[in-house]
Amino acid sequence: MREKIFGILNRKIEGLHEAAYLLGVFTVLSQILALLRDRVLASAFGVGHTLDVYYAAFEIPDFLLATVGSIVSISVLVPFITHRLEKSEGEAREFISTMFSFFSILIVGCSVVAFFFIPYLAPRVFPGIADKATLIHMARIMLLSPIFLGLSNFVASITQVGKRFLVYALSPLVYNIGIIIGAVFLYPVFGIYGLAYGVILGTIMHLGVQMPFVWKSGLFRAWPLCFDWPVIKKVFLISIPRTITLAMTQITVLALVGMASVMATGSIAVFNFSNNLQNVPLAIIGMSYSLAAFPTLSKFISTNKVEEYLSHMSAALRHTIFWSIPVSVVFIVLRAQIVRVIYGAGKFDWNGTRLVAASLAIFSISVLAQALVLIFIRAYYAKGDTKKSLYASLVTGTLSIGLSYLFARMFAGFDGFRFFIEHLFRVDGLPGTEVLALALGFSIAQIVNCVMLWIWFSREHPGFAAPLYRTLFQSFSASVIMGFVSYLALNFFSVIFNLNKVAGIFMQGFLSGLVGIAACILILKLLKSRELEETIDVLHRKFWRSRPIMPDVNATDLQ
Repeated sequence: MREKIFGILNRKIEGLHEAAYLLGVFTVLSQILALLRDRVLASAFGVGHTLDVYYAAFEIPDFLLATVGSIVSISVLVPFITHRLEKSEGEAREFISTMFSFFSILIVGCSVVAFFFIPYLAPRVFPGIADKATLIHMARIMLLSPIFLGLSNFVASITQVGKRFLVYALSPLVYNIGIIIGAVFLYPVFGIYGLAYGVILGTIMHLGVQMPFVWKSGLFRAWPLCFDWPVIKKVFLISIPRTITLAMTQITVLALVGMASVMATGSIAVFNFSNNLQNVPLAIIGMSYSLAAFPTLSKFISTNKVEEYLSHMSAALRHTIFWSIPVSVVFIVLRAQIVRVIYGAGKFDWNGTRLVAASLAIFSISVLAQALVLIFIRAYYAKGDTKKSLYASLVTGTLSIGLSYLFARMFAGFDGFRFFIEHLFRVDGLPGTEVLALALGFSIAQIVNCVMLWIWFSREHPGFAAPLYRTLFQSFSASVIMGFVSYLALNFFSVIFNLNKVAGIFMQGFLSGLVGIAACILILKLLKSRELEETIDVLHRKFWRSRPIMPDVNATDLQ
């Protein structure tokens, strides 16, 4: 039985479409399991001190992973390994050994340095966390996570080259299972530190599920006596733009969580829960279209087919707009039902539901902007331009931090501003509403980021955006009507179902959403939406039989 299981896991997948859909299915499963993980945490601890400490303890190890770990990302290493394998297996093995040795020493060394600096960093980064000793101890335990996830990210390049996509796709699943085990089984034994042990268990499983094939491949063997410094330098220089971009993103999150730590107890948990929810449509829509478009955009640029490049870019942007606006409206109108169904159990009370729902609604305002940014960035990457995304991330990160701080001060000092936001999102008089300032600052910065990249791209390619305005008008108009119809349906179904039970809340939200979606489709048909016709045409042609492009999935995206 064991041999049979390992045989299935290590099966080589040659077909491009088979690999792409396998990864697609497991991406959806990973999202579902991530939501289940959050539900377990919300049910067990609610929006309070325990999860504030837990999420804060993540941030410094995550920063280490986003910076040092990105040096050996799959998108960087796979071309190097593939190129050397075409020459000889020995040359590929030497490259892997050299990079593994260098990265292992680097990530372990950085983690050791962070271990000694955390007592000085944690109180300053998270000044509002009262239990500093617990925070420091948990953060130190979690410093093992960038080591194991970084190494897992490294060996994932070998599984990708070896086309063992099933093994690779299982990694994020077992990672989330480890965290769930920590919350359910280790917490009762070790207390709050059991949550940290669960994270480490997940990272070990993330690495361990890939190691049998990696070791069997024969590419992962000797520890070299010396380093090939020219090769290391080349890999490092290629990684720099991506590393800086990820570092700025993580610094932004670090700063926002730090601000949340000085707000009401539970603010860090509210911020993380709502941010995790808004990442679901972003991953499904924005990431999918950007990853699918990237190889074709690169091909058109390499063959100097600028018109085809712009046409493909426009198609990706149109369909992202077409899907993102309705999804954002659904999340805004049905926010309470979504949050209550996913998180509403155990210690996750109604006040927590209202705060997370309000924060989710504010995050949802920028889902379209965030999705378009992903496409613009990859469009620039296809042209070999990494500076635009770097500049944009620096501006956006700074603006996000600055606006969040400004809005937090306005919440504290201007009653009119606070009352307006509270009333708009129906959290009047609820304690802890200042956490909404973080989502507001983040969303506005993301919209500015999108506008900035849009203007830059328009200047380089005048007229490219002309087909997009019709899609914007149609999708926005249909979505507004959809939102209004869904809102009316909510009131109608509220007298039919028992809203004191999760099943009743689910049916209220589900049926209201269906009625709204039907209205949206009807309006789009009346407006003769090109994107709707193309979507129907793709479904009629049985898209699952086509040969989609294999996305470049990075292990660091787990965080």
